[in-house]
Amino acid sequence: DNLLRRAACQEAQAFGNQLIPSSMPLKKATVFLNPAACKGKARNLFEKNAAPILHLSGLDVTVVKTDYEGQAKKLLELMEKTDLIIIAGGDGTVQEVITGLLRRADEATFSKIPIGFIPLGKTCTLSHTLYPESMNQVQHITNATLAILKGETVPLDVLQIKGEKEQPVFAVTGLRWGSYRDAGVKVSKYWYLGPLKTKAAHFFSTFKEWPQKHQAALMYLGPTERPPDEPEEKPSRPPLYVRLYRRLRLYWSSPPKEIPQEVTPEDWEELKLSTIELSIATRNRQLDLTRTEDFMDICIEADTISKGQFVNRGSQKMHDPHICPEGSQCIQASRCILQLPEGTEGSFGIDNEEYEAMPVEVKLLPRKLRFFCDPRMRDQMLHATV
Repeated sequence: DNLLRRAACQEAQAFGNQLIPSSMPLKKATVFLNPAACKGKARNLFEKNAAPILHLSGLDVTVVKTDYEGQAKKLLELMEKTDLIIIAGGDGTVQEVITGLLRRADEATFSKIPIGFIPLGKTCTLSHTLYPESMNQVQHITNATLAILKGETVPLDVLQIKGEKEQPVFAVTGLRWGSYRDAGVKVSKYWYLGPLKTKAAHFFSTFKEWPQKHQAALMYLGPTERPPDEPEEKPSRPPLYVRLYRRLRLYWSSPPKEIPQEVTPEDWEELKLSTIELSIATRNRQLDLTRTEDFMDICIEADTISKGQFVNRGSQKMHDPHICPEGSQCIQASRCILQLPEGTEGSFGIDNEEYEAMPVEVKLLPRKLRFFCDPRMRDQMLHATV
């Protein structure tokens, strides 16, 4: 572990030793650290493995430690301009930071700030997309921190989830509602059963009414076409005489008659569903940089399965929560409205965080945020798509 840390620090020092002009200010990085992540070990993991790399790289680093759940959202409302945002924690910290960021009044400019993710939590879904798999925790954290310095980014989709009263919540992975999610939350209660705790949680949840059905009404719109990439470099300004000529030509030309445009009504599909679990997920897990359409995946699982299948599938879903098994109905949509019957109890899992179940509108914000990723992973994505 010490050799890995030393190698990473030497690599970071190469960035820190680069000369910059005296007129150029230092790059400012704001780190949101959740010390409670990974059962309270996150602070120690960050200070040992990630902090030395960031300080050696020549960044002006400000570390903001959160004291309670939801604090990151409030802190982001007050945050001043920064060059990088770094999230050090798990899925819950990512969800809080992006929700706080996209709730700002000036989110159009702030959403262009690149975001780095240092995986320190118990569940770090994004790290599968952004960084190569590593069995060694120190190597995984140092790889993620060095990826921020290398500067390669990929655009990720975001889901905007809005209830009737609450402010919207934003997610980079997705929303789950159903029996597998409810059983998965209770796994830690059976810690005394060791490796059998996952199967036990799903087995005991079958003692409730069976089959377990979740009924709702779903309205959705199909995929949307992806617009072409905007050029990063702004075109150079034409000379003054060209601009004057254009102004005068516009002034002298007669005003064109406005043709009223017909507004095409949105083509909503409606569906009544009865399912054991419903999931709405972004395509960030299988990132395709050359995709021509933008959509999210809605998976409606059949409610006619045996108790044995439920226990086995529940174990698979602990590893990959948004897996869509055979016999499920899969829908591609850009926007959907989920209506729940009155008196529906239970909870949604939004990026592995628990929220009360209620009627919601889910809207896809395609390529909304840019996250730093390992250059090797970006090359793999480009080669895979080719």
